[in-house]
Amino acid sequence: MSNPPRTLLVLSRQEIDDLLNLESVIESQRAAFISLASGTAQLAPRVLLSNSDDGSVAFCYAARLSPDTGPVCKFGSVNPANPSAGLPSVSALVVVLDTRTGQPRALLDGEAITTARTPAASVVAARALAHSGVHVVSVLGCGTQGRAHARALARSLPVSEVRMWSPFPDERERVAAELTTELEVKVLAVDTAFDAAAGASIIVTATTSSEPVLRAEWIEPGTTILGVGSFAPQRREVGDDLIRRADAVVVDHLDTALVQAGPIVHAVSSGALIPEHIASLGEVLTGARQGRTSDNDVIFYNSVGLGIQDAAAAWLALDRAAARCLGTKINL
Repeated sequence: MSNPPRTLLVLSRQEIDDLLNLESVIESQRAAFISLASGTAQLAPRVLLSNSDDGSVAFCYAARLSPDTGPVCKFGSVNPANPSAGLPSVSALVVVLDTRTGQPRALLDGEAITTARTPAASVVAARALAHSGVHVVSVLGCGTQGRAHARALARSLPVSEVRMWSPFPDERERVAAELTTELEVKVLAVDTAFDAAAGASIIVTATTSSEPVLRAEWIEPGTTILGVGSFAPQRREVGDDLIRRADAVVVDHLDTALVQAGPIVHAVSSGALIPEHIASLGEVLTGARQGRTSDNDVIFYNSVGLGIQDAAAAWLALDRAAARCLGTKINL
């Protein structure tokens, strides 16, 4: 007797965008970091494959959110040269296996999952680490993640102004104009990273730079820096000067950051930072470690992106797709 055909659910980018609203993804990310800190979640080491010829980095993240959810794996690539060809810099697919049988259950657009979960996780970090009050948000980098972070932070925090910077004048002007039509706060294109940082209470670094784009002397007391572009050892958006300036250094996952977060790897190697002084976001959320202790503290948060984040967003999308009967089913 032949086995019955296996059915795979495919969710497109548009379908995932329709299924995942911001606040639900924020909550999924918060729960994921707490599960990781409490030992409920399982996280495999990240695999990175660098190509020195074009600066691209292929990646593979695998994780299990909890014992009652199936494993999730994201496979993709970051290609910095893609935007010049009109292509997104990040491309990926997410595979979800069935909880009970381990057979392939779903294939999801990985760019949509990444674009949803990364800024949502940064909102979790900002709510836990930034000082109370109204924020001026500056975003260094106007790519997919820069724009997504501007939207997420402006829509989920008390924000009075958003500043956008990139080294390309036409890009920052275009992105600022685009966001002005979407958001209910003032959005400005600024000429320099220094102009972006001056007086900002939250600064997002969302570039692919291998050299620091943000300097310690630009940072004012009370600032929270959310670093999301330094996802590999050779990416280094902030330098040792800022690490030394910070009153607290927080990462998404300590073991991963120590080998793959460029600013952390460099600061530990140079002696500017010792691992014992680094807290994980999950530890801060559970109260096991402190993040901010006063409104004047400077906090640096470095996120490389974790498979557990993809797992949380993917299972949220699958649950909602089942409820709304969305997606295309194909037989394998």
